[in-house]
Amino acid sequence: MNEPKEFTPREIVAELNRYIVGQDRAKKAVAIAMRNRWRRQQLKEDLKEEIYPKNILMIGPTGVGKTEIARRLAKLSNAPFLKVEATKFTEVGYVGRDVESMIRDLVHIAVKMVREEEEKKVLEKAKTLAEERLVDLLIPPISSKVEYDPLTREKFLKMLRDGVLNDRYVEIEVEASQKPPTIEIFAASGLEEIEMQLRDMLSTILPFKPKKRKVKVKEALEILTKEEAAKLIDMDKVIKEAIRRTETNGIIFIDEIDKIASRGEGHGPDVSREGVQRDLLPIVEGTTVNTKYGMVRTDYILFIGSGAFHIAKPSDLIPELQGRFPIRVELDPLTKEDFIRILTETENAIIKQYKALLATEQVEIDFTPEAIEEIAKVAFELNQKMENIGARRLYTVMEKVLEDISFEAPDIAPTRVVITPEYVREKLENIIQDQELAKFIL
Repeated sequence: MNEPKEFTPREIVAELNRYIVGQDRAKKAVAIAMRNRWRRQQLKEDLKEEIYPKNILMIGPTGVGKTEIARRLAKLSNAPFLKVEATKFTEVGYVGRDVESMIRDLVHIAVKMVREEEEKKVLEKAKTLAEERLVDLLIPPISSKVEYDPLTREKFLKMLRDGVLNDRYVEIEVEASQKPPTIEIFAASGLEEIEMQLRDMLSTILPFKPKKRKVKVKEALEILTKEEAAKLIDMDKVIKEAIRRTETNGIIFIDEIDKIASRGEGHGPDVSREGVQRDLLPIVEGTTVNTKYGMVRTDYILFIGSGAFHIAKPSDLIPELQGRFPIRVELDPLTKEDFIRILTETENAIIKQYKALLATEQVEIDFTPEAIEEIAKVAFELNQKMENIGARRLYTVMEKVLEDISFEAPDIAPTRVVITPEYVREKLENIIQDQELAKFIL
């Protein structure tokens, strides 16, 4: 994937259009936000410091594409990206995850991303070194009684590279660490800082110990290549770059943000919700968070909030937090025509997915245009009469339509099945007639 700066807003929207139907306003907003990250990097240092990201709040019913936009943005951006659920966090002092943990998680993602990039750069050298180590293990130690042809080593290297030795077993030493179970207990309680300090302390008390393993040559080569790559990488440089990327390009997508909006009751769960908002505020406004890799500033991280807001309203968020999400985007409910496009047009279209799944059993399924229209119509009507769950309803309906074929596929293969509107109506007859039954199948 190209670097984010090479994508214009129009190109970002075009890329999102490959996977997401409609929602042009939301796509346009995130495309501008993404491009503004690059524009900011081109400015002089003194002006750059003054320009903060314009955080986005996406408002719309469930299943219309909010989370999908975030997922595709992550793949497109080549930047540290984290999706979190607002409901997972609790106010400081309560059992649960504190909001600062999202920054620690984001830095961890950035370190992993940069390390993988560095590993690719040194992979060839690491593999050569690993091959040398492996040949040393494959050739028995030279003694006075054994004499080798000088070309023996080269022969072994050639055999190794040609895969001739792949199924032979070799004994290698791998690093094994002792990890006390208490670490997981602390982490689960939301005390991440204590967990980090404890982990560092215990790593000195319980050092890495080599452990012998007998593995096939092919697996041994992979293990040794990773070890050699790790030795060639400068982790201080990796961490420094990861923190820079987090601070300048990091994106955090906060889903279900409406669930922490209080509704003015001032007691019970509303107090806790407001507490989470107040803890979230300094992170979004800009603060410095302590992580295991060092201090990280959050001033220039882009936050995208998302929620259905069908019970709470954006105005139910505390005023300070509302002000930190200046760009509001409303997503449209999906129509029957949108459902038809979701079924057929996108790169990951639902019908393409089911066709590919059943093709593994040598069962070819074809949908007539009328059948696709019927599926879209039923899904749309169920959303109107019951809980509107957006495009997710299509999966429910498709599962019901193809239930028998999926079950019988191994027994009837190879075969070709044509899905007609009559077939669709027959399979969905109970759902269409009995709304109560439909509740049980979502």
